[in-house]
Amino acid sequence: MTMPYQFDITVKPEYLEQNSEPDATQFVFAYHITIRNTGNKSAKLLRRHWVITDANGEVEEIHGDGVIGEQPLIEPNCEHTYSSFCILDTPVGCMHGSYQMLGEDGSTFNADIPVFTLAMHRILH
Repeated sequence: MTMPYQFDITVKPEYLEQNSEPDATQFVFAYHITIRNTGNKSAKLLRRHWVITDANGEVEEIHGDGVIGEQPLIEPNCEHTYSSFCILDTPVGCMHGSYQMLGEDGSTFNADIPVFTLAMHRILH
């Protein structure tokens, strides 16, 4: 049985060497997100919440409306993709979070974004 609201979120991180300045401890990472509605009801992405942690254990939390200026409605068996970026003071870090969704029945719920690693090339084995 398919759940009415179910989302599969995948992330592909990318180190942006050309935008980074390691000597100035500025490491830029892109992340490419796919949000797939695997449930049987539509839902609109209202807000995002990110938890970003660098290798020093410094944590930054980001809350905001939508993603890249949009609040997409995601129909069943459809997906929404977008890309964004973050800047870390260390060559390694991680991110995770959630999207607050509004179901077609008026209920709100969170779609969890799994933790993913941000790492400069050849820094991790």
